[in-house]
Amino acid sequence: MNKNYEKKIDDIIEKLTLEEKISMIHGNGLFRTEAVERLGIPSLKMSDGPMGVRHEFENAHWNPIGNSDDYTSYLPCNTALASTWNTKLAYEAGSVLGREARGRGKDVILGPGINIMRSPLCGRNFEYMSEDPCLISKLVVPFIKGVQEKNDVAACVKHYAANNQETERLNVDVEVDERSLREIYLPGFEAAVKEGNSYSIMTAYNKLYGYYCSHSKYLIRDILEDEWGFDGVVISDWGAVHDTVEPAEAGLDIEMNVTDNFDDYYFAKPLLDAVKEGKVKEEVINDKIRRILRLMYRINAFSEDRNRGGYNSLETREKVLKVAREGIVLLKNDKYILPLKDNKIKTVAVIGENADITHSNGGGSAEIKALYEITPLLGIKMRLGGNAQVSYAQGYSEDASEKEKLINEAVELAKNSDAVIIVGGLKHMAEALKLEQNALEVTKGDRVKPRIDSEGYDRSDLELPYDQNELIRRVLEVNSNAVVVMFTGAPVDMTPWIKDASAVVQTWYNGMEGGRALAEVLFGDVNPSGKLPMTIPKSIENCPAHKIGEFPGGKKVKYSEGIFVGYRYHSTYDVEPLFCFGHGLSYTDFKYENMKVNVSEQSEDIRVQVEINVNNVGKVSGAEVVQLYVSDETASVKRPALELKGFEKIELAAGEKKTVKLELDKKAFAFYDAEAKGWLVEKGMFKLYAGSSCQDIRLTSNIEISKDYRY
Repeated sequence: MNKNYEKKIDDIIEKLTLEEKISMIHGNGLFRTEAVERLGIPSLKMSDGPMGVRHEFENAHWNPIGNSDDYTSYLPCNTALASTWNTKLAYEAGSVLGREARGRGKDVILGPGINIMRSPLCGRNFEYMSEDPCLISKLVVPFIKGVQEKNDVAACVKHYAANNQETERLNVDVEVDERSLREIYLPGFEAAVKEGNSYSIMTAYNKLYGYYCSHSKYLIRDILEDEWGFDGVVISDWGAVHDTVEPAEAGLDIEMNVTDNFDDYYFAKPLLDAVKEGKVKEEVINDKIRRILRLMYRINAFSEDRNRGGYNSLETREKVLKVAREGIVLLKNDKYILPLKDNKIKTVAVIGENADITHSNGGGSAEIKALYEITPLLGIKMRLGGNAQVSYAQGYSEDASEKEKLINEAVELAKNSDAVIIVGGLKHMAEALKLEQNALEVTKGDRVKPRIDSEGYDRSDLELPYDQNELIRRVLEVNSNAVVVMFTGAPVDMTPWIKDASAVVQTWYNGMEGGRALAEVLFGDVNPSGKLPMTIPKSIENCPAHKIGEFPGGKKVKYSEGIFVGYRYHSTYDVEPLFCFGHGLSYTDFKYENMKVNVSEQSEDIRVQVEINVNNVGKVSGAEVVQLYVSDETASVKRPALELKGFEKIELAAGEKKTVKLELDKKAFAFYDAEAKGWLVEKGMFKLYAGSSCQDIRLTSNIEISKDYRY
């Protein structure tokens, strides 16, 4: 804490009137608080993220201003970023977002989103990173630092906490045991605060243990502030406040909403009245002002030398392209169809609507007014140039009446092409659902099943929409070497055709350079190195939230699966996924050798050093993610079969060997003891697993811890 500006903050608080203080802690525009011009205090200007800085709206209405000055860079979604497993790229992505936010005159960028992918059906999964708290924690810290360190902008990590569905998101009450909350749903936020030093946190819409998250003293005062030492600003999600006194006392600092009656917000006139009536002490308000002013000093809001930022630079595009390249995951490559040999290809069929549509302008609050977006079709044509004829067939659409015509056109094109690339998947534009609704005669009480990735909706199932399964099957019948590209923000069901497809690539809402990156991977200019940050199940019944928990639930949703989320469930209960967590192939092969482990026990901590030799035994350069998992062999409580606790991504030339060094502390071996209200490492045997995925384990080692550690 900087004592120089803390004294200045105290002086400012003494000069502020109560009315001025109240004006600073609620929205006075859809994306800003009120300034206090008398004392030179600016308003806080906010914008949605983290896929880019959202376009400008009128101050009091959700109408885009419509000028040309808010076109901006479109970053790969958080799922794509997490698929890189690259902490350096996470920092680069954060630095791009922070610089562009500052360049657009913003103080707070509303991201990153780090909620756990509890179910593959959550409509906002594309905004999140992973089903695994370790992967999230390792990536969110450099991302936040990238946003904040050089840009004079605050990150706002969201949505705190246990916000894992869109269905009834404004009211649903989450019931999760404390151990699961601590082990699965909170570690990313703890890392964001303790290691990332995020200047602000956004509370979620939902309830937890009967209290709205914006009203929860347990979440804000007890955990965030007292346990983790957070001294930044807590901002509500837009419309997540339902009362005045309770959230004020709980520690919420700024109320934001979607309506234009700014003076009527709970933290506006009602809170002013509550203070005057003695229901809320003015010192509670002073604490909120102190935090807001502290954030302003941290982002140099009072300085004449504040970073001006910038947006749409050439350097930005290069960084966005790097993330897009490394986020693409090669799921399957039987017969080594990929990479495609462009010197042997004269005709290319690109099939599928997702090859020729843009996604940046959809998804709810994640929508971006992109400077440009390279589609897969454009990227492929740019890559091949004039030496190959690239033909396109839409293949599918929302209009069911065109189904047979579009499939037949695609099949005929596939028959007569040297190479076939099918680009299917999901959309994340809400407009897609509206079109689907308008195309059907919906009787009263009927509901159209949403199959889009978007804020405000959860998918009803894992199925690909618009008869894509039939399209893919029929194309594969006439060309078994067709490459299938899944373009989504979350898992989809591939079982109807996966056995017949020899080459399958997973890409995401991959930013402005996504189509270019995809083409580079397909034609071998870039060796794919992405790894899945989530499990792709064979069916929705194989997902723990649906099998032994509840999704989406009713007024309450019970997380009965506890800590067994994603691969923790699949590996512990021997449920075979379609593609496992951490999976991702390369155009080369890596050999793991000579695992060395050194254990050092200290009075208060454990230090486990692991060294592994990794050799690129293939013929091309490539990057590998070495993943380290831990298993407690003698636990007194039920623990997962293995849990990710460390990883490192390395690049190796053909024939090159490197030694990967990973280090674990006591946190890697602990579980949360709910009865004792603390973390516990039990003495006994542990097993370390090093591998290329949670199923592709190459080396193992046993270690023994001699005593219990509590913290």
